[in-house]
Amino acid sequence: MGVRCALAALLLAAAGGAEARAFDLSGDVRFQARWYPQSPAFPEQRSRAGGLVVEPGLYWEAAEATSFTVTPQFRYDSADPRRTQADLREAYMLMYGDWDEDSWELRLGIDQVFWGVAELNNLVDIINQLDQLGHPRDRPKLGQPMAHLTISGDWGIAETFLLPYHRARTFPGRTGRHRSGRTISKDALYESDAEEFHPDLAFRYSNAVGPLDIGLGAFIGTSREPAFLVSPRTDAPATIDAPLVPYYEQIRQFGIDAQLTTDPWLYKAEAIHRAGSRNLLGREQDYIAFNVGLERTFGAVFGSVADLTLLGEWHYDARGSRATGPWANDLFVMGVLALNDARSTEIVAGMQGDLRYASRTMNLEFARRLAERWTMRLEAIVYLCTDRQDLAYDGRRDSFLGVEFALGL
Repeated sequence: MGVRCALAALLLAAAGGAEARAFDLSGDVRFQARWYPQSPAFPEQRSRAGGLVVEPGLYWEAAEATSFTVTPQFRYDSADPRRTQADLREAYMLMYGDWDEDSWELRLGIDQVFWGVAELNNLVDIINQLDQLGHPRDRPKLGQPMAHLTISGDWGIAETFLLPYHRARTFPGRTGRHRSGRTISKDALYESDAEEFHPDLAFRYSNAVGPLDIGLGAFIGTSREPAFLVSPRTDAPATIDAPLVPYYEQIRQFGIDAQLTTDPWLYKAEAIHRAGSRNLLGREQDYIAFNVGLERTFGAVFGSVADLTLLGEWHYDARGSRATGPWANDLFVMGVLALNDARSTEIVAGMQGDLRYASRTMNLEFARRLAERWTMRLEAIVYLCTDRQDLAYDGRRDSFLGVEFALGL
């Protein structure tokens, strides 16, 4: 937190010293509630939770080609103290200009970056750390300190990232839902002697060639996905109540993502090769993983102005039962009905099924604008079946019904 606050203060001071040309306030305030109908797996857990998320966005245009963006997030949760926290999602300075026939852009500070084309899980997306306290499916991100240089031209877009600080993944506490059988320690261990200050590097090239959008990425540094140690110290006994300690290895990852747009289909794919990480058994194992998907939108369904989008994806991890994530050999299908009415009403239904185990999950969502600045979101995530042999899956009793009201700033 000290690094983030110091960097935010630096950006605010720089912005304050410049003659601002524009100032914008955006963002929202979200009021949330969840109800878990199943009895909890652990006595400390609760069946109901309420919360509040405040996420304002501040933008200054300090000069013709220089601007500052700051997006803090404040979250309160009534059930899990770990979910009550403050974080900087964004706090960066943006400068840009021309370089002969090309353009350049430099971002310095804390930012969020997205890579990938899949809906369920983006294998190639490795810059930011996940905030697993946020939502079990939306997979929100923590802000990442970085220097991000982009050069673009007719030949494509080349991006270089210097990442000087590693953010540890957040996990639910003892009283939180969607937790594993053991609690996970707030402390973390690292393979690098520099620990969280190991400088990581990432590169990406992307281009659009006719109907094909393609991206090539490389990452060298500290993994965003931790392995877990039961008792990292040899003099400490490993008891059944001992928390798991996250351990972050030094990895190398090469990835590709592509989307082919035709009429009426979208074809999507992502693939990675990762070296240096541990599998579920705690052994180092190089591996490949990929996903492929199809998407199609049907207009004017049922003789109305509504659109129906159908999507299907297959996610595969060559480590099989030793994979550390829940999507080792899974099918995912989803439908999105957009009514295209004045209230921007959307209905979403999705189903995920494991082809190796008997694990099945369903998600339902209803979203609608209530007024000019108010929106509502109803959602349900239902764990229909959980195979006890699926060691990477921890949602046995955490089906829930949630509601969110958002007020735009």
